[in-house]
Amino acid sequence: MLRVLTSTLRFPRPWRPLETRGCSSNAGAADREIQVCALAGPDQGIAEILMNRPSARNALGNVFVSQLLEALAQLREDRQVRVLIFRSGVKGVFCAGADLKEREQMSEAEVGLFVQRLRGLMTEIASSAVMGLIETTRGLLPGAGGTQRLPRCLGVALAKELIFTGRRLSGAQAQALGLVNHAVAQNEEGNAAYHRARALAQEILPQAPIAVRLSKVAIDRGIEVDIASGMAIEGICYAQNIPTRDRLEGMAAFREKRLPRFVGE
Repeated sequence: MLRVLTSTLRFPRPWRPLETRGCSSNAGAADREIQVCALAGPDQGIAEILMNRPSARNALGNVFVSQLLEALAQLREDRQVRVLIFRSGVKGVFCAGADLKEREQMSEAEVGLFVQRLRGLMTEIASSAVMGLIETTRGLLPGAGGTQRLPRCLGVALAKELIFTGRRLSGAQAQALGLVNHAVAQNEEGNAAYHRARALAQEILPQAPIAVRLSKVAIDRGIEVDIASGMAIEGICYAQNIPTRDRLEGMAAFREKRLPRFVGE
């Protein structure tokens, strides 16, 4: 069991850097439904996925999902990215959910395959072990898999109530239930949630990147098993952190009463 877990939880190597770019440096990128933006200066290490499909309110269509999966696959291999922010380029909208107009034109077989891709997309977003992940939104990023994810988040009874009724929740209600961590008052520019997400990203950014990634693996994998197995997963993750330069740097910085300089190795 532990041998299987060890191979499962080990990081993929070698890393391959991603050619991310500033949001406004490439005019051709403006036509893409999914754009990847790398922040610079003190925010270097933060990347943003900008969802830009105004004609369909960022609905999850074939092109949108394909480009999003492509972006996530590339970001997973980029060693420089420590935090990822999802944001919308469409004012007043984060993501409208499934593109039902597009789905109406699909055959039954095509619908099944597309929903399977959506389920894979949500799993890719939730299980990424390479970076801290923040979603900035007026609601949540909707998609397949809700019957499994929501009970794990809220419990069976409340998940059934929300799914059976299709009830809409405000940001404050979602926060009260634990669906989102923060709910903020909107500002005149309509980007208050983005600013809160970026502030949180700036808190994560200086932390040891390997430790952050391994913590995410330990939490995500451990929550699905009994406590003894979870402890074993934590031990496997920590063992991968022991030989890193970042662990030694963290101890040295504590001893010397200075800020650590983590390099992700």
